[in-house]
Amino acid sequence: MVGLSVSGLVVGYGPADEILKGLDFAVDEGEIVAVIGPNGAGKSTLLKAIAGLLRPSQGSIMFDGAAIGGRPAREVCRLGLAYVPQENNIFPNMTVRENLEMGGFADRTNTRSRVEAIFGWFPMLAEKRRQPGRALSGGERQLLAMAMGLMVEPRILLLDEPSAGLSPVAAERLFEQIVAINREGLSVAMVEQNAREALDIASRAYILVDGRNSRSGPAGELAADPDIQRLFLGL
Repeated sequence: MVGLSVSGLVVGYGPADEILKGLDFAVDEGEIVAVIGPNGAGKSTLLKAIAGLLRPSQGSIMFDGAAIGGRPAREVCRLGLAYVPQENNIFPNMTVRENLEMGGFADRTNTRSRVEAIFGWFPMLAEKRRQPGRALSGGERQLLAMAMGLMVEPRILLLDEPSAGLSPVAAERLFEQIVAINREGLSVAMVEQNAREALDIASRAYILVDGRNSRSGPAGELAADPDIQRLFLGL
């Protein structure tokens, strides 16, 4: 059973720079968990700490009962956590297929079969397998970045602002793909500025404000809350 649990997490980019201030967070098996909140709330910092890109100064990050806080990113990836950053998340001069091969760097076994499985999930990428990443649209690049994360056969996919900069149509297709991946049994933790759509597809959600937990609970209940609608959903 997948279990990611974050407790009392304190993380910053320097000794006097605390971004997360005692944060709690969890992802259970089969969930899509959304993380929303204002700019600067610490949403992306949370994912980077889980992925091993930032070292916590306090608190714990547990995955399947093992402490992973502060472990190298490569090791965290091999344990089953794949992080997809918001920017610079593909190799623009490499073909789609080469990008996927690079995505599987942590485990080179069965690369060919994994690439073909990804093409089965993403027919658009299969059609453009020989095209360079720079030739893809913004939405296609985000799908490729997500597919690269799937190449390590993760148990939890960590998505940082996947719909950033996309048109409404491209964002809708991306969210549909996230739901389809989740239906295959993969858990997803997703940081999103597009709060309304994120809450629509999530099982649970956390609202962060100033590096702390502001609210959490079933996504549908949060989406129906008048205060959250006013502050984060533009309703």
